[in-house]
Amino acid sequence: MSDFAGMEDLLQDFLIEAGDLLSGVDNKLVDLERSPDDRGLLNEIFRGFHTIKGGAGFLSATELVTLCHLTENLFDNLRNGELAVTPEIMDVILAATATVREMFASLEQGMQPAAADPDLIARLRQAIAGELVGGDAVQTPDLAEPAPAVAASQVPGGGAPDWELLHGVVTGVARVVQPAREAAPMAAVVPAAERRPPEEIIKAAVGRRVSDKPGSPVSTGRREGEKQRDNSIRVDTTRLDQVLNLSGEIGLTKNRLNALRSDILSGRNDTETLHSLDLAVSQLDLLVSDLQNAVMKTRMQPIGRLFQKYPRIARDLARNMGKDVELVLAGEETEIDKTMIEDLADPIIHLIRNAVDHGVEDAAERIASGKPEKSIVRLEARQEGDHIVILVADDGRGMNAERLRAKAVEKGLITDEESNAMDERQSFNLVFLPGFSMAAQVSDVSGRGVGMDVVRTNIQKLNGNIEILSQLGKGTTFVISLPLTLAILPVLLVRLGDQPFAVPLSMVREILPIEAKEVQEVGGRATMVVRGEVLPILPLAGLLGWPLERAPSYGVLMQTAEMSFILGIDTFAGREDAVIKSLDDFRPKGVAGVTTLSNGQIVLILDMKELLGSAGDQRWLSRITMMAKQVATA
Repeated sequence: MSDFAGMEDLLQDFLIEAGDLLSGVDNKLVDLERSPDDRGLLNEIFRGFHTIKGGAGFLSATELVTLCHLTENLFDNLRNGELAVTPEIMDVILAATATVREMFASLEQGMQPAAADPDLIARLRQAIAGELVGGDAVQTPDLAEPAPAVAASQVPGGGAPDWELLHGVVTGVARVVQPAREAAPMAAVVPAAERRPPEEIIKAAVGRRVSDKPGSPVSTGRREGEKQRDNSIRVDTTRLDQVLNLSGEIGLTKNRLNALRSDILSGRNDTETLHSLDLAVSQLDLLVSDLQNAVMKTRMQPIGRLFQKYPRIARDLARNMGKDVELVLAGEETEIDKTMIEDLADPIIHLIRNAVDHGVEDAAERIASGKPEKSIVRLEARQEGDHIVILVADDGRGMNAERLRAKAVEKGLITDEESNAMDERQSFNLVFLPGFSMAAQVSDVSGRGVGMDVVRTNIQKLNGNIEILSQLGKGTTFVISLPLTLAILPVLLVRLGDQPFAVPLSMVREILPIEAKEVQEVGGRATMVVRGEVLPILPLAGLLGWPLERAPSYGVLMQTAEMSFILGIDTFAGREDAVIKSLDDFRPKGVAGVTTLSNGQIVLILDMKELLGSAGDQRWLSRITMMAKQVATA
């Protein structure tokens, strides 16, 4: 039986509120490291831990109460000037916040959290007593170490009044002593032997459980290790009011239509009645459209809720690598579909890790290049039309297209002929090939040739695309473009004979006629020149396995992350916003889902990546493109 029986709603409310508080604390800790004498930051972090402790007390989560109580005591001493913020104290604080997040993960799984690592508790008590000043009493904590179980009876209760906080409010806050700090960046104080593998840093920072030693088991109905998606969503009440008002208006219009229907059935079909019917139908159409937009807005969430976890991750990774890096956030108010937020978390982590590890230089190299010692990685979101654009940019060394091509040839990923025909954009895209890596040796963070290909795959699953912009010596920018929502997909309707199909509009560049005199054969395949670029023609009938009765009359110029090609079709029927319906387990290869047209006809939405086939088939298409370019330049 669950320890939270009858408290499920309270638990969920706590996890939402406390999760936001802890994310805010993480960001403030990064700021505190740069401004250790900022009393405002110390007060805000103190209040964050105090609020979390109070909520945990209502849930009788005594282990969490104990940890938060010790941490807020430490911050009380810091804000009162009894202690100064030092690198050693920051290590203990960051270890405590990582453990709090792990405890949240236990609560999310329906388990009472296990006790914190006794060594962490001991270090917190040492820090409170001022015994860590000077750095001899502490080692950099390993946040990935599991917390051993401790009996609940060993933990003091958390229900006593917070007399220390009350005393601080009544007597005022003492002056904060200016801490003595060296000019060197925080990264310099971490000995190489004590630096943690970045994968452990990421897991600790984002709150994933890395221990297989759970706390008190509670049945959750999920398989062990299965990650639970957060299906809850916060909605502004004004948006709900709008939905309610529109629903009421639709009800009134429905009543009007019913009255007009009765009039028409009774034989009243004069011009006035028909005009009233036309007005009512137009009004209903407008209201339904407004309701659809209002409901869609309830799914939208500020992307800042995703971004706020990354400054801590970037800080820990940079410090672990001995680099001085600041992650700058922009566009946090940009809204995106809630269902996409969780799916974006891992790709953005990969890109930030790539920027910190490969993109930015170490301090010595930056100084030699005339750059500031501190590197800047920028994470930005903005809305452009019906798309969201996310940028991950660094001011590092940039990409060398020639070296990328040479490495790909060395690894056997491309041939010399393909390398010679590649332009700069195609050279940059080599980093997305499975198995590609520029690292000289395998380490905990790089060298295995995995990561970037996963990033592109996950972005494409969201009907998005990713592009690389880079300038040697100046830096690199990854540009992710995503639809505002996955519920509605803009598509282009194309036809093979009388059968319509839908292709994602995000991949479509233009539609053009295919004339026989413009088609030329390269490598046994049809190609066509479009504004000086030779592109292969892929008949849709051939991709679908349909008999090719006649040559395509039109071509849809399509652009994927890897290549451009012309999709051969009979004709096209225009653009439409498709409401995607899943086929679940019955989905054939190459079909993303179905939609219903205004005339009631059901249309298949094509998955172009699957239709292009396996990696081998895409390799063939790439080679045809290369051959065509060589013919064009001969």
